[in-house]
Amino acid sequence: MGSFYFSFFFIWLQMWPDLIQKAKDGGLDVIQTYVFWNGHEPTQGNYYFQDRYDLVRFIKLVQQAGLYVHLRIGPYVCAEWNYGGFPVWLKYVPGIEFRTDNGPFKAAMHKFTEKIVSMMKAEKLFQTQGGPIILSQIENEFGPVEWDIGAPGKAYAKWAAQMAVGLNTGVPWVMCKQDDAPDPVINTCNGFYCEKFVPNQNYKPKMWTEAWTGWFTEFGSAVPTRPAEDLVFSVARFIQSGGSFINYYMYHGGTNFGRTSGGFVATSYDYDAPIDEYGLLNEPKWGHLRDLHKAIKLCEPALVSVDPTVKSLGKNQEAHVFNSKSGKCAAFLANYDTTFSAKVSFGNAQYDLPPWSISVLPDCKTAVFNTARVGVQSSQKKFVPVINAFSWQSYIEETASSTDDNTFTKDGLWEQVYLTADASDYLWYMTDVNIDSNEGFLKNGQDPLLTIWSAGHALQVFINGQLSGTVYGSLENPKLTFSKNVKLRPGVNKISLLSTSVGLPNVGTHFEKWNAGVLGPVTLKGLNEGTRDISKQKWTYKIGLKGEALSLHTVSGSSSVEWAQGASLAQKQPMTWYKTTFNVPPGNDPLALDMGAMGKGMVWINGQSIGRHWPGYIGNGNCGGCNYAGTYTEKKCRTYCGKPSQRWYHVPRSWLKPSGNLLVVFEEWGGEPHWISLLKRTT
Repeated sequence: MGSFYFSFFFIWLQMWPDLIQKAKDGGLDVIQTYVFWNGHEPTQGNYYFQDRYDLVRFIKLVQQAGLYVHLRIGPYVCAEWNYGGFPVWLKYVPGIEFRTDNGPFKAAMHKFTEKIVSMMKAEKLFQTQGGPIILSQIENEFGPVEWDIGAPGKAYAKWAAQMAVGLNTGVPWVMCKQDDAPDPVINTCNGFYCEKFVPNQNYKPKMWTEAWTGWFTEFGSAVPTRPAEDLVFSVARFIQSGGSFINYYMYHGGTNFGRTSGGFVATSYDYDAPIDEYGLLNEPKWGHLRDLHKAIKLCEPALVSVDPTVKSLGKNQEAHVFNSKSGKCAAFLANYDTTFSAKVSFGNAQYDLPPWSISVLPDCKTAVFNTARVGVQSSQKKFVPVINAFSWQSYIEETASSTDDNTFTKDGLWEQVYLTADASDYLWYMTDVNIDSNEGFLKNGQDPLLTIWSAGHALQVFINGQLSGTVYGSLENPKLTFSKNVKLRPGVNKISLLSTSVGLPNVGTHFEKWNAGVLGPVTLKGLNEGTRDISKQKWTYKIGLKGEALSLHTVSGSSSVEWAQGASLAQKQPMTWYKTTFNVPPGNDPLALDMGAMGKGMVWINGQSIGRHWPGYIGNGNCGGCNYAGTYTEKKCRTYCGKPSQRWYHVPRSWLKPSGNLLVVFEEWGGEPHWISLLKRTT
């Protein structure tokens, strides 16, 4: 019998002790964390291990709580995290290709991995040194990528394993979803179910590195949930099949603060986890898992002594029995029928098994737990207003001009991330279009058709300073096309395109080659000449917004401009900054902002970025009934169809001071700020 443990990252460091204790109270033994390369080496050769990236402090807190650590170094992590955890500077290392048999990539990966291992050794944090780290992971879910790229991928996987083992940590290494993981590296399973998984050598333990407790929320989708009964059923099914231990991904999901979320992934990473985004227990999931852990730990003497034997108890029923030579016995009685209960005979007794359930018998006689019988009260998420309205001031973001400071001109259209290095979500593309006074459309009133092809992710089109239209993509299809008849005047017309990224891709083959921004062509149809391609003419570029350059999200920066208020306050106007101040509400309840009346943009508290808000993107999908029984997928048991994918945004209390807290919102589309409120999250 191994350990129950969980992935742990997207959180603020002041929450760590409480969350670690709640994990321990839930019956967990090991805490798992990724190591985020882009957080720890934001610029090449310059390392950062402070604040929420204080990896050593985190591991020592886990140790102080009496728990162990599985360190998933990666350094590719996926995790719905910006660029999969890779720093953007890595993209521009000469000759580099990600995650393949490529010299520059392997050199950079080796250097960072060795850096982390050396830090852990210096602090004596590996188990062989008396520390809590009992496992490490290299790479992450590379098997499917290897399959796609063939021999170079296979060579890279072998190199990664050998490189990791050569670092001599003294503890085992694992590679998840890597069927050909070479000895002594252990291959492991990720998924909603892993009972059928078999390691590639019979002397390797059967490990489940990611038991998905729910699924992530993407902007534009409904919110996935996973019934507690099915999650617990999947765990019991894995253990009865000889599984040695399980990691919950996620046990606490948390929040993608700042610009850390991957492409189109919501700021919330709640994941329907047993501990919710705000650090509160998600019942009955937390308690039902706790009760399962207690039951399975009662079975440990038998589980660690012998492999199970399987006995049929009926058409869809079976028993997995662990009967050791020393006389220890434990049994799992399973009913796989998704509709009907079953009465089964086992030993000298009969047992009632609900549909899609497993009963745990630590002594092969007494059923102490059944996965479908929940003995824990449910909790209901509740948001209670503590500040119903704020006193707002507004500042209109100026449409960029080719005469602005910090602009530069190039021939043709350039890829967005190449120019911004992801220092900002925003890039302006600007060019002039000359219209002769003899153009026919000026007389017949048939405005020309402007068509823009973009690699994504969102685009606002301004003609002579006026917003002409907005388009945006999705996680499934980030590319977009703007096509609209536009008003042009004789002479010079200013075309300004604000291209907005919504997190960089975090998964895929060679995703360092994926693009963002306006790559064209950009055409005008309906002129005397027919169709004019303006893609290859000179374009002027500006990285970021004026408000970003002025640091309007900070106290000092916000005082550098004149803000409107009262009757002059801008409302329902795109490209607007809002600011207000407030005092911290009493109590210790977690806090959130209700952004339901806004469209799209960013939010800051006291200079700290809460993340991207996008309540204007309404959740699509099927939100029908939810039956726990039957195979679960992320398309099942969805909520919030026809509503914003995310309405509430977590505000850590540790960011707040007693009075004078600065709240700043940048709104791209136009919203009604007087409906923004601060709420406390309760159950």
